[in-house]
Amino acid sequence: MTDLQTAKESLAGHTICLCKNGNCLYSEKRGISPMMNFIADGVNLAGYSVADIVVGKAAALLFIKCGIKEVFAKTLSKSAQKVLEENGVPVTFQTLTEKIINRAGTDMCPMEKAVLSTSDPEEAYTLLKHTLSTLTKEQK
Repeated sequence: MTDLQTAKESLAGHTICLCKNGNCLYSEKRGISPMMNFIADGVNLAGYSVADIVVGKAAALLFIKCGIKEVFAKTLSKSAQKVLEENGVPVTFQTLTEKIINRAGTDMCPMEKAVLSTSDPEEAYTLLKHTLSTLTKEQK
């Protein structure tokens, strides 16, 4: 079984599963939080395969930053598909959508808005850190 097959089969009950050579990492956190936490913790994800519930451009750019080898998404945005394909990362999906919507269902996801104008993974990471910080302060 390939790493991607293992990740897909292990996704049940999680929001994301990353696998490499039988080693799997999981999270139940929503949105880009799992990837942001892995990056902040210094986890080396180069060569991992990912199965994720929702992949938008923000997540795709984080995958590129981390050296993810291949991606499966239950729901994939067209902008994420473009980013992954342009960076040579094979991607498969169940549903392709125009854009990722916020949790209230009223507008585009704030993380997607944050990276609209960039295709650079490092710049995206900086923008996303700032956006998460701003949203966290607003919720307090």
